[in-house]
Amino acid sequence: MAKKARAAGKSAGHGGTPAVVALERAGVAFTQHPYEHDPSSDLGYGLEAAAAIGVEPARVFKTLVSDVDGRLVVGIVPVDRRLDLKALAKAAGGKRAALAEQAAAERATGYVVGGISPLGQKQRLTTVLDETALTFDAVYVSGGRRGFDVGLAPADLLRLTGATTAPLARD
Repeated sequence: MAKKARAAGKSAGHGGTPAVVALERAGVAFTQHPYEHDPSSDLGYGLEAAAAIGVEPARVFKTLVSDVDGRLVVGIVPVDRRLDLKALAKAAGGKRAALAEQAAAERATGYVVGGISPLGQKQRLTTVLDETALTFDAVYVSGGRRGFDVGLAPADLLRLTGATTAPLARD
């Protein structure tokens, strides 16, 4: 399945992202979902992705980089929910968390905001995945560019990112 996805992604111009390279190197089965990103959309990147690829928002996850007690930590939550910063701090063994500055997030991950993937980041950051991901056979995360998501099994996402799970999402 990964080879088929790779061929489809390269023809769409997305196959070379670090996220896709990491998935291919690991031999993980995944699907690629390019879509036309609309910069004028009021939905936000995540809800726009869910609508564009035709997947319920609870299965599409956004990658948020936060500062937990002076170190960068990745929190991954469904796009229709918010990241509970206190829960992220606790899950990462810290006391306080705030969303990281955009420049710091982009520098550490190698991706631009709106296209930050939890996969193939420049620096391996502590990563925590919202536990609701485990209720699905496949989840969708950014493939490393705005307008491009990848679908994979939550167990593979955990393994490739070294993530732990915790209840991170709030309404």
